Amino acid sequence: MQVDEATVRRIARLARIKITDEEAKGLRQELNGILDWVEQLSEVDTGNVEPMTRVVAQDLKKREDVVTDGEMAADIVANAPLAEDNFFVVPKVVE
Repeated sequence: MQVDEATVRRIARLARIKITDEEAKGLRQELNGILDWVEQLSEVDTGNVEPMTRVVAQDLKKREDVVTDGEMAADIVANAPLAEDNFFVVPKVVE
């Protein structure tokens, strides 16, 4: 994929960056160089590589997935300006 000056100007406009004609030509070459490098990465054979989340293998700590109410409803709404039946009372915002 090659980037032309019109695309560079559009990207600059979307990014709200003011560029000159000379800067547009330089950015065009830089963006094309970056895209060529990305295309080189697609040539690497990664078929035998397992997906990973980090460089060093690490087992994640797991806990039992249990649903509880926390038994702290009264403590949670204690500092609320208005509360009713352990719920926050807020002004109506939808008509």
